[in-house]
Order: sequence, then structure tokens, then C-alpha cells
Amino acid sequence: MRILFLVPYPAGRAPSQRFRFEQYLDELTAHGFHYHLAPFLSVATWDILYKPGRAAAKAVGILSGFMRRLKLLFTVPSYDFVFVHREAAPIGPPVFEWLIANVLRKKIIYDFDDAIWLANTSEANKIAAGVKWHHKVADICRWAYKNSCGNAYLAEYAQQYSSSTVINPTTIDTVRLHNRVRDQAAPGRLVIGWTGTHSTLKYLDQVVPVLSKLEAEGLDFEFRVISNQPPKLPLRSLVYLPWRKDTEIADLLGFHVGLMPLEDDLWAKGKCAFKALQYMALGIPALVSPVGMNSEVVEHGHNGFVCAMPIHWESSLRQLLADTGLRQQFGQMARSTIEQRYSVQSNTRNFLSLFS
Repeated sequence: MRILFLVPYPAGRAPSQRFRFEQYLDELTAHGFHYHLAPFLSVATWDILYKPGRAAAKAVGILSGFMRRLKLLFTVPSYDFVFVHREAAPIGPPVFEWLIANVLRKKIIYDFDDAIWLANTSEANKIAAGVKWHHKVADICRWAYKNSCGNAYLAEYAQQYSSSTVINPTTIDTVRLHNRVRDQAAPGRLVIGWTGTHSTLKYLDQVVPVLSKLEAEGLDFEFRVISNQPPKLPLRSLVYLPWRKDTEIADLLGFHVGLMPLEDDLWAKGKCAFKALQYMALGIPALVSPVGMNSEVVEHGHNGFVCAMPIHWESSLRQLLADTGLRQQFGQMARSTIEQRYSVQSNTRNFLSLFS
């Protein structure tokens, strides 16, 4: 069996690709599959895409991506499956998906882990928002051989257009990557942590007043943010670490507690609890908003806390900062939850079944 992966980003760069399918590539090879990764963006374009300026270089990079897609169409007949992650091209109608499914008659596995049929405009993508063609998601779901959705909310959307829809959760490799566990009893300053990209920094606004209150009371802690851009937050405890792939796990292991606040809106309901999954895999208790998949992954009072209001964030943080044993207990249960339900190892058979 030969699989063509039509993906937005260069390999190894984007979390959605790394934790949706890239970590299964060795398993595909071991089971006799052959594959080819075809990113729309080159490494050079990816490196400048979310930085200010250089509009001409970005435009050339996008045009080059379309040219690569056109050339690739001539090779599609040699593949048994075409795995499309999010979209074949970042702007415009689903021309490539239509040609692959309806002219070349190939089986599309359509994979997505966000509510990408909704407009979610940020400063970084507002220029392209008008040509994103969000409603193409419904068409691709209809044409797909199978829809691979990150959670039940996304699957419910896809099932409106095709019954061939399965839940394929975002997973963590607990053997080869997230394979260490936080020692909560180790000496050192307590660290409350958050990790994410620039587009999700806005969700921190709801926990800033809580952290400010704890600061004002003289509690000694560090609020560590790992991201691709520094946050602008009025907190004395703030420490920013640039995200780096080669230090990702070591940096996360510095957390004693991990936060995942979300706004309760339609876009956030499509989130696949990825931050919480990462924290929990490393034995770090997660505090999350009760939005979407968060409440499925985090069991309140068992492996973390679900926080609906500021008072809940405050009381949960107070408990965990004060009680090493509770952090250790929650961390062990969190790790067990990931191993049993959200690990690569527990989900491999489900992923491979997409290509059957």
C-alpha cells in the first residue's frame, strides 16, 4: 500500500502534524506501507510565515506551494490512499481534493483536529482570512473515503456529510518522546506553566487576575510560558521560554502544574486537549477549562482539576502549590490516563485501520 500525505507544513515543525500522524510513520513502515510526505509550504516560507513584513517572499512561497501541488497531481494515480491533513492548500476552494476524489478516484483520508469550518481570525492570519474558504471542509468531508476527527465534536460535524467518520484522537508517544515523569518532590521553586502558540496566548487573560492575586499575597512561584512569541502579561512571576523542539520535553518537565484555559465558544469546543495531554503524559497535573474535550481527558479531583470560574482556578492552584503529595498523586493518575487512552501505543491499531 502506498500513501500520499498532503499536509500544510514541513515535517517536524507543526504540533498538529507531529501528534496527529507523523509519530505513526514508523508504524506504517513496520506494517508494510510506503508513504510520501508532501508539504504545501517550504521550510523557508514556514520560517517567515508568521513574522511581520516580507509580504513578497510570503506570496512567492504560497505560489510555489500551488505549483508543487499541480505537479504532484501527476503522481497521485500511483498511490492507494491520499491522507489530507486539514487541507491540500491554505487558501481558495478545494480544487485539489475534488480532482483527487472525483476525477482520479482516489481514497481520501481527511484528517482534522480543529473546528476549521469556522473562521478563527487572528492578527497573524487576518489578511488571508477572506480567501480561506472555510466552507470547503463540508465538501471534503463528503468526498472523503474516511474522515479522521480528533474528538467527538469534530466527528459530529463530519457525520453530517459522511457516515464514514471515525474519532482518531491526538496522541502522545509515551515511549520515545514523553517518556519521563516529573518528580514533584524535587527541590526548587514551584512552577505554574503554560505552553502554546501565539494564536492561543489570548486564553491566558482569564487566569492573569488569579495569578496576580496569588502574587500579591506573597506566594513564591514562577509562571512559565513556553511559546513561539513572548506574551505581554502584567505578572512579576512571568518567565518566558521560546519553544524549541530539541528542548521541548525538558522545558515542560520544569512545570509542577500545567494550565489549559479556554473560552467557551464553538472554536474552542473543537480543541483536542493537546496541552493537557502533554502535561499529563509527563506526570504534571492539568488545570483546564470545562470546554470540549478537556472534561473528557481531565477527571476532576482524580488526575487534575476542571476550573469553570476564577474561584476554581484559585482554589485548585492553592491546593496543588501547597501539597506535594497531591501533585504526585494526580501526576501518577494523569500519566496512567494518557498511557491507557491517549498514547500512540494504545491508538496504533485505530490509526492503521484508517487505511483499510
